[in-house]
Amino acid sequence: MVGIVVVSHSTPLAEGVVELARQMGGDELPLEAAGGLEDGSIGTDVERVRAAIERAMTEDGVLVLMDLGSALMSAEMAVELLQSDGRVKLSEAPFVEGAVAAAVASRGGASLDDVGAEASRAIRMKEAQLGAEAPAPGSEPASSDHEAAPAGPQARIPVLNEIGLHARPAALVAELANRFDADLQLAKEGGAGPVSARSLTGLMTLVARRGDELIATASGPQADEALAALEELAREGFGEGVAAEGAGAGGAAAGGAAAGGAATAPRAARPEPSRERAEPSASAPEPGTLLGGIPASPGIALGPAVHFGNQLDAPRERKSQGADVELDRLQSAREAARAAIERDRDQVARRTSTGEAAIFSAHLALLDDEALVGEARSRIEGGASADAGWYGASRQTAAAWRALDDQLLRERAADVEDVGRRVLDALEGRERQPGRHEPGILIVDELTPAEAAALDADLVRGIATARGTATAHAAILARAFGIPAAVGLGPAILSIEPDTPVLLDGGEGTVLVAPSEDVAQRAERRREVALERRGRARRQAAAPAVTRDGIRIEVSANLGGADTAASAVELGADGVGLLRTEFLFLDRAEIPAEDEQVKTLAQIAEALDGRPLIVRTLDVGADKPLPALPMPAEQNPFLGRRGIRLSLDHPELLATQLRAVLRVAAEHPLKLMFPMVATAAELDSALAAVAQARAQTGVDAPLEVGIMVEVPSAALQARQLAASADFFSIGTNDLTQYTMAAERGNELVGELLSGPQPAVLRLVAETVAGAQTHGRWVGVCGELAGDPAAAVLLVGLGVRELSMAAPLVPEVKEALRQVTTTDAADAAGRALYARDAGEARRCAADLLAQ
Repeated sequence: MVGIVVVSHSTPLAEGVVELARQMGGDELPLEAAGGLEDGSIGTDVERVRAAIERAMTEDGVLVLMDLGSALMSAEMAVELLQSDGRVKLSEAPFVEGAVAAAVASRGGASLDDVGAEASRAIRMKEAQLGAEAPAPGSEPASSDHEAAPAGPQARIPVLNEIGLHARPAALVAELANRFDADLQLAKEGGAGPVSARSLTGLMTLVARRGDELIATASGPQADEALAALEELAREGFGEGVAAEGAGAGGAAAGGAAAGGAATAPRAARPEPSRERAEPSASAPEPGTLLGGIPASPGIALGPAVHFGNQLDAPRERKSQGADVELDRLQSAREAARAAIERDRDQVARRTSTGEAAIFSAHLALLDDEALVGEARSRIEGGASADAGWYGASRQTAAAWRALDDQLLRERAADVEDVGRRVLDALEGRERQPGRHEPGILIVDELTPAEAAALDADLVRGIATARGTATAHAAILARAFGIPAAVGLGPAILSIEPDTPVLLDGGEGTVLVAPSEDVAQRAERRREVALERRGRARRQAAAPAVTRDGIRIEVSANLGGADTAASAVELGADGVGLLRTEFLFLDRAEIPAEDEQVKTLAQIAEALDGRPLIVRTLDVGADKPLPALPMPAEQNPFLGRRGIRLSLDHPELLATQLRAVLRVAAEHPLKLMFPMVATAAELDSALAAVAQARAQTGVDAPLEVGIMVEVPSAALQARQLAASADFFSIGTNDLTQYTMAAERGNELVGELLSGPQPAVLRLVAETVAGAQTHGRWVGVCGELAGDPAAAVLLVGLGVRELSMAAPLVPEVKEALRQVTTTDAADAAGRALYARDAGEARRCAADLLAQ
């Protein structure tokens, strides 16, 4: 990049201009202020200017901007002293506007001459906005911003943000244009242009306000990609969000419907989530309507709408054959449902190699829940059939839970309905197979884990739900299965007519109804590219993830069972970065014995064939209690006694686990980590328990002991904790929940939980910095690790081990092979200052698109 120096008589003025220009050019831009005299008084100093030029010097040179009078003479003398061989250019550009325009041009990789020319034209930005008279004929500079539009694809771009295409949004457009091998130009409908999208001054002369429409034209090898990226940026209000009435303002919506493009389609406002089941809207969305929700599983999917009705429908009317007969029928149906739930649990464990199969344990418990079963029994003894009795009890229980104030219990209403459907299906001889139908986009009110487990990924191209969050179990399963998904789209999604073509973007959380042929073709090309990339990643899964500058990143799998280690290795996992030991305790009336735990852990370690295994001690609490460990209900179990807190309160339970881990560590490469550590005192107590277990077993094998960083206090005390812990593994799911004050599973705050939130990335950076003071390594085992773009950001922050659901390993490895750690660090540095998770993610996604 070209360096920039700002010379002024006033130190505050020079520093203020630099700060403004840096907002446009980014933190990586070589940008220096040379203002005032050494004692802070007004004036200019040749030596200060010379030193600033030296600091800003790059291979591409330096552009110097001056305010007036002696600033010019000081700059000229400084250049003479430097003998820069033409690598320093003094600019006649307007001081403030020129610095801003030069910063954007330099960030885009323009040459010194081009950066200077862009700065010189900067006064036109102000002239255009103030309506100044056009230059006299013949006075227009030879290098004009306004050019003939290139021949190539076009798109109509609505201006949806409140202030319009002012400096910061225009800088984002220029930055975007510079990323693609394409000539991208913009003109205002019925107004100025076309101008080069790489030119901040040109873009500003369009004077595009909210409600205006821009005509984007592109040519070159990456023309389609450039237009698609610009459309996405416009949909988000050019980085500033969409104004309250922007989606339907002026000609933007109408123009979008006419064009049939995704970016210009009328976008329905994101609906307010509700506790109640969503009901379809009165009328179907118009063709070209863009429904916005929450990104749940990345990917593009195009196909016909396929509705899946999963409501707890009333059973067929039938007379009771007597209480005894009906109670026997209900018992048989419950056992059939139990077998079906256990099959789904085992299937999910095999397909995902994660702990998500544990959700089915709650469903098994509901089959025996006395409140539910007792109510059904009472209705049957009162004369109802088994079908009617169970249906009434299920509806009553679900309604009671949905009316509670506690979010966690409200969410369990869906579990009650799911179990209710299972038993009713068995009573009526039905077998629901939600994944077995014609290929298309599955549309449903809210997908349950049981339904997600049965999906056929070869037929279900995408999932669109009216309700739900990105951290719900069904969304996590969709990501593990590789099915694109958008959730929380509101009732309008349920009103789409069956077989209507829809375009789903899981990365953006949107559904476009009846896209135009041109938009559909572009989406299909993007999907094909993604499939090819996924296929390539699978073929190279066994190869290590080595960045382009030779840094190897360990990419491991999260496991939640004993029989999934081998399949994780087949998918390319370098080891197991998180073994959730809860599976040993689920559905058990007693705590598993030490020898049983040793046998299971050794079985997993042997399947890894020498690869590392990180075992997490028991992580349960009132939010997921164990039958063998009853505990009182808590007002907010996420902020209560869970993880290491619970283990320290049950020392013998912890000691049994630790002895088993030590015995296996004597034979296999095994590490240990404790969950939910919030203070140094908790870590000290846990390490004391390890020392006591060593004394009890007599095992003196090396054992690295680390902690999970899941609460902000651990991240902020990383330096102190690293003095005792051997490593850190960041659990981004909980860390995001606690940082953003947004409960996982609560769709009212679902957007705060999705993607790489900048605040969470800052805590990751803080953790890495603290660990490095003691030479400790840092891994990540949360959902972010399995997102290729987010993984790049994490590596850029210094993370060197990533662990995720096993099916996600190949694509993350492939993504890391495409970047250098320097590029990743640059992207991560920008992401720390992003406005939101979407902007942060794009910092790395842009690298992967190159």
